[in-house]
Amino acid sequence: MMARIEHLVTSGLFALDGGVWDVENNVWLVGDDEEVLVIDAAHDAAAIEKAVGGRRLTAIVCTHAHNDHIDAAPELAARTGAPVLLHPADRELWEQTHPGTSLDGELTDGQVLTVAGTALTVLHTPGHSPGGVCLYAPELGTVFTGDTLFHGGPGATGRSFSDFPTIVDSIRERLLSLPPETVVRTGHGENTTIGGEAPALPEWIARGH
Repeated sequence: MMARIEHLVTSGLFALDGGVWDVENNVWLVGDDEEVLVIDAAHDAAAIEKAVGGRRLTAIVCTHAHNDHIDAAPELAARTGAPVLLHPADRELWEQTHPGTSLDGELTDGQVLTVAGTALTVLHTPGHSPGGVCLYAPELGTVFTGDTLFHGGPGATGRSFSDFPTIVDSIRERLLSLPPETVVRTGHGENTTIGGEAPALPEWIARGH
């Protein structure tokens, strides 16, 4: 049986550079009736654990280390015994939210995570943050983009640790090369497709951020 995708929305606060904003985050679960992987443990460990149910949680994968994507990760790990995985370039951001809290493993570009017989390939896509990653699951026809790519354009780059030219390069080189029908499942808001976003690239570049 191929893995399925499940979706949970949680609410909380995003804090960076002295500002605080109310946000809703997409939490994605990929798995089957036996095991599951969580992408971005945001805000509510109890709600995510409930969505996991009695299944084995193989990993808690962080697309990046802004607090709204990782704030529930240590608690969820403590509840389930699952490892927390993050790209090492975002370690400084992780420490802002969870000082002194260790990670269980590092994500690397090209690494393949497998759950329920389905492969998810880690794509390092810096720009929104230095260690931002996406997870591409060709068998599911989808890519989980965190805050790298949204319906309507790139993730925000107006705060610390971010860079607009870098995120545009990441999207152009790592994401727009995927099949156009690939569904983009984002960190916030609605889904889109690679083909739906690709035509806007020249406008993004011209507009800057």
